[in-house]
Amino acid sequence: MTTLLINCNTALMASRTKRKKGYSVVRAATDKLSKAVTVEKTELRKAGKLAAWTSIRQERWEGELQLQGEIPLWLNGTYLRNGPGLWHIADYYFRHLFDGYATLVRLHFHHGRLVASHRQIESEAYKAAKKNNRLCYREFSEAPKPDGFFSYVGGLAQLFSGASLTDNANTGIVRLGDGRVVCLTETVKGSIQIDPETLGTIGRFVYTDGLGGLIHSAHPVVTETELVTLLPDLVRAGYTVVRMEAGTNERRVVGRVECRGGPAPGWVHSFTMTEHYVVVPEMPLRYSAENLLRAEPTPFYKFEWRPESGSYVHVMCKASGRVVASVEVPPFVTFHFINAYEAVDDDGRITAIIADCCEHNANASILDKLRLQNLQSLTGQDVLPNARVGRFRIPLDGRSAGTLESALDPEEHGRGIDMCSINPTYQSRPYRYAYACGAQRPCNFPNTLTKIDLLERKAKNWHDKGSIPSEPFFVARPGATEEDDGVVISMVSGQDGEGYALILDGSSFEEIARAKFPYALPYGLHGCWIPEAAIG
Repeated sequence: MTTLLINCNTALMASRTKRKKGYSVVRAATDKLSKAVTVEKTELRKAGKLAAWTSIRQERWEGELQLQGEIPLWLNGTYLRNGPGLWHIADYYFRHLFDGYATLVRLHFHHGRLVASHRQIESEAYKAAKKNNRLCYREFSEAPKPDGFFSYVGGLAQLFSGASLTDNANTGIVRLGDGRVVCLTETVKGSIQIDPETLGTIGRFVYTDGLGGLIHSAHPVVTETELVTLLPDLVRAGYTVVRMEAGTNERRVVGRVECRGGPAPGWVHSFTMTEHYVVVPEMPLRYSAENLLRAEPTPFYKFEWRPESGSYVHVMCKASGRVVASVEVPPFVTFHFINAYEAVDDDGRITAIIADCCEHNANASILDKLRLQNLQSLTGQDVLPNARVGRFRIPLDGRSAGTLESALDPEEHGRGIDMCSINPTYQSRPYRYAYACGAQRPCNFPNTLTKIDLLERKAKNWHDKGSIPSEPFFVARPGATEEDDGVVISMVSGQDGEGYALILDGSSFEEIARAKFPYALPYGLHGCWIPEAAIG
């Protein structure tokens, strides 16, 4: 069996029409939309559920939103948000937040006005499901049900070749340095280019390097000149660090990190970088070949919780590909890193790497807490696992251990933290502020927006009772000299079954505008910003 798994894993790893600019409003099928809104509101109130955890009511919509308050006139550009928005096919309902088919939402800001739209990403997984009225590809926790033994064996063969892995790009969205916009998930084939104006699916983003590999980090680090990401190796436990220059589709190897624990690499949903180094986390929530083969989800899904295997952070020099530090750290669980930078002494020598993340107190149960049944059944009990801003300090003097501590008292943000953004000017540099989703207890999911001040070790929190806000995304004011001079954009699902776009002042963290959507939108994950000058 061991040989079979190794061979299976070896096989697994080897292998627009442009619309006019302006504010033309698409209002087709108005009566049908009005009826859908009425039905939706009735269902939501009857079921007592937030719209955040219900499927999108139609494939696409566009229209100008009416504002309460004023949007700064300097805010000109487009915010795009990606996330799972359709959690059912025919009468079959998915079980986990991460399973839904990707829904793009677009907020276009222009001289104080706001036009919104949404549209499904037309991945092969989504198109096949619509055509066949059933699940056809392996999603995060779901797998197509085999018709019999031979169907099961054929399904395994497709898994090993990658043919049955989903391309449902429902997680991240990045704007590359050359202007192309790509939606991502953790399968390499789930890299899909989209049109940022129409939200149309252009097609699969094909890497031309021949590096192989079927999985990568859902969150690469992107700058104006390059994209850097990690390719986990399930056969020889480790990570390959690769970079892709803007304007190309070719990834080139920077170097390789060998895992110090095992039997497989730790999950790398995200990682982080400094100016000169790539920070590679190795947490004890590890990929599991056995669980990958299962048709039914396990408590840790595609992973295993192995605290006895150790927890580590590796530091690789970007220029040479050499691993300059590999230290053991306390156990940790994180989906999202926030930022990292280099600590220097009085002589300007780099002495350590500081890396911050949203850390779930080494409690891997957070994965199972994101089952849709849990999210849809808020009972008033406080069931959201605690989380903090975890700060790693990785020494570069040869010491074998690093530290992991809370960057501020977790009570400042309700012992909940995730879905973070910063002023992008400060990426890979010393910084002061981070914006994230926090918690107002009791809750079963992050339900506040929080501004973290890492210098004062304080937080400001925004809360709308009974609502669920999505990732707060910071957009800096052009020409700003202060780190928090800008706005924060979020989309909120209200407890009344409705939703709205929200704009907060980045400094005071006070609401300055909101715009109601015509009907409720599901929860979304991550976004990106495209300045108006970069569109077209």
